[in-house]
Amino acid sequence: MGKPTGFLEFERSLPEDRPVKERIKDFDEFHTHFDISDLKCQGARCMDCGIPFCHAGMAIGRTSIGCPLNNLIPEWNDLVYNGKYEEAFKRLSLTNNFPEFTGRVCPALCEGSCTLGMNEKPVTVRNIEVHIVDKMYEDRLIKPKKPQKTTHKRVAVVGSGPSGLACADQLNRAGHQVTVYERADRAGGLLMYGIPNMKLDKSVVERRVELMKKEGVRFLFNTEIGKNLKAVELIKEYDAIVLCCGATEPRPLKVEGSGLNGIYYAVDFLKRNTKSLLDSQFNDRSYIDVAGKDVIIVGGGDTGTDCVGTSIRHGCASVVQFEIMPEASETRKPSNPWPEWPVIKKTDYGQEEAVEVFGKDPREYCTTITKITGDDMDNVKEVHTVEVSWETGAPVPVPGTEKVRKADIILIAMGFLGPEQYLIRQLGLETTERSNVAADAGKYKTNVEGVFAAGDMRRGQSLVVWAIREGREAAREVDRYLMGETVLP
Repeated sequence: MGKPTGFLEFERSLPEDRPVKERIKDFDEFHTHFDISDLKCQGARCMDCGIPFCHAGMAIGRTSIGCPLNNLIPEWNDLVYNGKYEEAFKRLSLTNNFPEFTGRVCPALCEGSCTLGMNEKPVTVRNIEVHIVDKMYEDRLIKPKKPQKTTHKRVAVVGSGPSGLACADQLNRAGHQVTVYERADRAGGLLMYGIPNMKLDKSVVERRVELMKKEGVRFLFNTEIGKNLKAVELIKEYDAIVLCCGATEPRPLKVEGSGLNGIYYAVDFLKRNTKSLLDSQFNDRSYIDVAGKDVIIVGGGDTGTDCVGTSIRHGCASVVQFEIMPEASETRKPSNPWPEWPVIKKTDYGQEEAVEVFGKDPREYCTTITKITGDDMDNVKEVHTVEVSWETGAPVPVPGTEKVRKADIILIAMGFLGPEQYLIRQLGLETTERSNVAADAGKYKTNVEGVFAAGDMRRGQSLVVWAIREGREAAREVDRYLMGETVLP
């Protein structure tokens, strides 16, 4: 390494986010970048550790070890320390098609498995990653690269989320003629409409999509396969099809009163917010307005946090986030050893903003809704809750903890059940017990000849970085299917 003793000399640090009082007034990105000298110091902390678990990319049960993309992290950390940013970007691009996405929204599985993290704070990997790619864009060194040959094979990719984009990008590089079908009016899937602009500026997504267009990938928007266009038409027209439609069937809240007005799925709330922002800077008023309203969010994950931050920016009167699970510990438990991803309490940007605005963390743990009541117009008025105990391993209501809370808006952020089924049925695809498309990891073939599936549609709800990995691997297998061998990693 360029600085063998760097991890002894420098402490982990991150650039300061924009101040809360400033950032809640807009939807601009709140993360910032280091200056060059600070970035080099953080790169210098990367140890010559012998076995870099940071890029192991292993899934063990429901946990992970290291980066699923197998990013060559120690190599580009060393190059950053030595000021060789273009070389660092080349290393980064070998394994990751979209570091500008993962560097912004990935929870950094790599950092959870950093060897330095056994005893000290881990290396600042994600911030270095995004700085590398943003500097390359800033210096205009990322330019379209059209494939040098064409195979004349035609491939349809259904869905333009991270797995679909990665699959299309790889197949295009192999010389295939790729068309991406997207039912929304913009590319990106949840990157575009599921993650709010303050976490991932949509110009970052659109910039990459425009680059892919210039490289030869064709995009068709407002086209929903199975509805606007029959799936059988794709089978007739293309040599292979890759389904990357995501796991977009939201988990419902099944309690009395769940059909009242003012109850929305989080994904709908976030999509309408971002679309209104992009279409008209909110002038069309087509978003779900929570200004001056008491907001209840059901779900304690990242999507719930995004709902907190979005509600605060629209001027909600209050916001509470219910989480049925117990509060996580501040440090690793013995059952969650390094190098597994640390399951510990994290206070994200939305909670930080709620503390600043309302004086307290919005999260209430071990809490579930039992009933929702409405007014004479069938609008949400109150939610009835109870605390639960997990002593038996399952949630059991605790007598005497019942409460009634005022509510105007309820946002359901309880995750997703799996992919929507109409296209699956139309193609006659086999599914798993969880309703995902049945296709083996590493192979991605479905039971229908020439049809492949990748990303959340196959794997179930997961992270952007896993979706990119699946899209890349599926592209490799499609290339092998079409050509008898493959040139893709």
